Amino acid sequence: MKIIVTHCNPDLDAITSIWIIKRFWPGWKKAEFSFVPAGETYKGLPVDSNPQILHVDTGLGKYDHHQTSDFICAAMLCWQKCRLFGREKEAMERILEIVCEVDHARDINWPEAMNDRYFFFLEEILGGLNSIRQDDKEVVEFGLTALDSVLKVTRDRVFAEEILEGPEVIKFKTKWGKGVGVVTSNEAILVVGEKMGYSLVVKKDKKRGDVRIYSRWDRGVDLTNVYHQLKALDPRATWFLHSSHCLLLNGSSRNPKMKPTKLSLEKMIEILKKSN
Repeated sequence: MKIIVTHCNPDLDAITSIWIIKRFWPGWKKAEFSFVPAGETYKGLPVDSNPQILHVDTGLGKYDHHQTSDFICAAMLCWQKCRLFGREKEAMERILEIVCEVDHARDINWPEAMNDRYFFFLEEILGGLNSIRQDDKEVVEFGLTALDSVLKVTRDRVFAEEILEGPEVIKFKTKWGKGVGVVTSNEAILVVGEKMGYSLVVKKDKKRGDVRIYSRWDRGVDLTNVYHQLKALDPRATWFLHSSHCLLLNGSSRNPKMKPTKLSLEKMIEILKKSN
């Protein structure tokens, strides 16, 4: 039986190390956990003396970084054994940069470091779970699931950035500012596009055909007229105008009964360009 050993009250670095090993190292998916006081080893045995017992973030072995002042963490040491490419590799490198920053207390210099929004950050949540005396194994299991999600959204964001910088997008101008439209199944494109500065982002789903229009509330966008025009052009489709008048949805994972439009992306953009 393979065992992954880390310190009690496991933090983000320790849990990310375990996650990398169980998700990406061949033969370690079903490994068990064991917890020791920080710096110690499993049953006092010499670190790295048994290939079936792996110490991370404790024990001063191959996968513990506490014997160096370099900007590195245990998770980065575990990652060095992995061989991933493309979006997966870039997503992991982004994740590990943040894990390492947190482990070295670089987050004290993040923008608005005292803002309460950071309470929703995974490191803070893990710390809270540890402080209310959750079982160490339960904390790790929660962290593994959370990191699966973090990898998914990070990978989607990397892909969205590639799409928005690629030749398949249609860029256009409106009275509210620049817009961008694309046929894709990547949901992250909507928010990423807004954060990149576009006033409107139009996404037509590559598989389902439904359309979603996101727009920035801080640019004074009002999609009410667009909503009425689209309803007149395609009354059989389902159209939902959010109360903010900034979101116009023709499909949603929260309402699978919505009927997709037959209108093309180009037609949608034409309407947005002429809207006043």
